[in-house]
Formats: sequence, C-alpha cells, structure tokens
Amino acid sequence: MSPNRGLLWCGVAAGPLFLAVSTLAGLLRPEYSLARHPVSSLALTGAGGVQVLNFLLTGALLTAFAVGAGRELGRTGRTGRTGPVPWLLGLCGIGLIGAGLFRSDPVSGYPPGTPHELVYTPLGILHDAASALFFFGLPLACVLYALRALSDRRWVVAGYSVLTAVAFFGCFMWASAGFQQSPGLVAVGGLYQRASLLVGFTWIAVLALLLLRSEKTEGAPTSR
Repeated sequence: MSPNRGLLWCGVAAGPLFLAVSTLAGLLRPEYSLARHPVSSLALTGAGGVQVLNFLLTGALLTAFAVGAGRELGRTGRTGRTGPVPWLLGLCGIGLIGAGLFRSDPVSGYPPGTPHELVYTPLGILHDAASALFFFGLPLACVLYALRALSDRRWVVAGYSVLTAVAFFGCFMWASAGFQQSPGLVAVGGLYQRASLLVGFTWIAVLALLLLRSEKTEGAPTSR
C-alpha cells in the first residue's frame, strides 16, 4: 500500500472512531444524556480524558487525510490544482485537536450540579473557537467540492455534497439553539449535534473512498 493510500484511509477511520467512542462513553455515564448533552461535555468529568483523546486522535486522522486528499486532488485535478478543499479539511482536523486541548464549559446541567445556562470562561471560548473550524469549515468544504464535481459532470457526487452541507449545518444550528436552552430544542440538542456529526463524517468517509478508488484506478497498470 502506498503511503498516500494510508493517509486516505485515515479519512475512512476518523468518523467511526469518533462516533463510536463518544457514543459508548455517553452510554456508560448514568447522568449523561445522548439526546440532551453535547459531545464536548464528556471531557468534563473524571473519565473525561477518554473524550479528550478521542478529539486528539480524530483530529490527527482528519489532518492526515487532508494531506492525502491534497495530493490526490492535485494529481487528478485540472491543471494539477489542488483547490481549497484539503486546506479546509485540515482546518477541521486542527479544530478537533483544539477542541480536545481546550475543554468546553458545562451546559444543560451536565456535569451534575452545574447550571443549565452556558456561562463562558476563557477556556470554553477557546474550545468553541476551535470547534467552529470544524462546524463551519466542513460544510464549506462540501460546497466547494460540489463545485469541483460539477465541473467534472459528476452530478450525483455534487448533489450529495450540497445536501450534506445543508443537513450538516442545519443540524448544527438546531443543536446550538438547544444548548442555548431554546425551549423546543433543549431536550434534543445533543441528538441534533450527533446527527450533524454523523452526516459530516459520512461525507468525509465517502470522499476518502472516492479518492482511494481514483488512486487505485490511476495507479493500475495498463495492458498492452
């Protein structure tokens, strides 16, 4: 397996790792609600190091994938242009690493005994700023990749990328409203955040698989 294929496989692995670890960690904590509380709150308790490591490893995988995606897109793109998509994916990875380094502020009553309303601290602001790189960078990457796919007449890929951007950002905004204690959404803020993450990480995995197939096809020996 070529080194670049290994980088591309990082994009396939990033989402399943992050979602599996965060879901299992949430299920193992009796006071934590997968439907109500954000993923970041898992880093606030005594066992929070698991979620911190989850952020760091997933961010590293996504950053590695961005490098591989840049190489592959530059090799197969018109006039050899890489485009901004790998850079945005790299920012997403850096954002996840930052979210692990800076822990979020308590919200929606978790950990137990903390306020439901979000009270910002300097570390919490840094956490949200890092997370914004992921939650704003990924839908932008989807849209820009859709434009690239349209130029290559890959209509299904383009449509899927646009729908991903809309669903991802919509679920993110509903989750944010829930964490801001919006009466109709506070009980399901965590659910919408997880839906957003599932949609976004699925797109990353699909993109990685498409690039792996392209790399394999271009690298296949031709018959004489």
